[in-house]
Amino acid sequence: MPVQKVDKIWMNGKMVNWDDAQIHVLSHVVHYGTSWFEGIRCYNTEKGPAIFRLDLHVRRLLDSLKIYRTPLPWTQGQVEQGILDTIQVNKMKACYIRPVAYRGYGDVGVNPLACPVDLAIAVWEWGAYLGPEALGNGIDVCVSTWNRPAPNTFPTMAKAGGNYLLSQLMKVEAIQNGFAEAIALDVSGNLSEGSGENLFLVRDGIMFTPHLAASLLPGITRSSVMQLAREMGIEIREGAMPRESLYVADEMFFTGTAAEITPIRSVDKNVVGTGKPGPVTMALQKAFFDIVAKANDPHNWLKFVYTK
Repeated sequence: MPVQKVDKIWMNGKMVNWDDAQIHVLSHVVHYGTSWFEGIRCYNTEKGPAIFRLDLHVRRLLDSLKIYRTPLPWTQGQVEQGILDTIQVNKMKACYIRPVAYRGYGDVGVNPLACPVDLAIAVWEWGAYLGPEALGNGIDVCVSTWNRPAPNTFPTMAKAGGNYLLSQLMKVEAIQNGFAEAIALDVSGNLSEGSGENLFLVRDGIMFTPHLAASLLPGITRSSVMQLAREMGIEIREGAMPRESLYVADEMFFTGTAAEITPIRSVDKNVVGTGKPGPVTMALQKAFFDIVAKANDPHNWLKFVYTK
């Protein structure tokens, strides 16, 4: 989905025109993938525009930088305020939010320490990530031929730009083979995650999901869905999951800021359950959208953009 241009982008504490938000071609990030980012959604709820779990997203951004030993010159509070300011100056109601920190212009060697750490915040309109019918009908996926990295190789708990080269390989392979998305296995051949989503399976009313040791990103939507499921009395089991679990599941779905809660209707052309979103998936979708659409938010997960 093409990016929809808006008026302003926040760069290093200043609002600049969209077309002027540029970096030098010799910036460290261009050559070595030294960026750290978040994907966040602002929903136009029945009570006004509100950001879903802003505090946890910004905290994860800071955690990603810390893992890569990169100090950010802005505090969590300053980043959160920058996000609010960017939405407000562009007069957005619903939008996707992309804060991205990166090593800028200074040195072109592998050593990043001489390069400044810059921060940009952009917002734009963005609909359903996996297509307009995905949330209701589900998507067809495949198991990727690409595996997630082994422990102590890439730090998969960090949402770093360079880490997503693997995700691109997975996504392109899936699309070129007629699927909407891919599922990766970890180094042991167990289930990990999608190219940009966490994975859940349901069998006999029990929810299963790979644990963090399976080289996956600790998703904000993932943890939120797990909390909603527990409140509904749904049992959740988190651990190592063999590939064949995919072919005997009653239900399956992805979670993520972009994907939200997207049902999976087939894997490797094997139909999941009835081929339609199942009762657990639909119950979680309803609970999630009651929060982000209707602002029925007992957890205080929403941060309203325009306060009276």
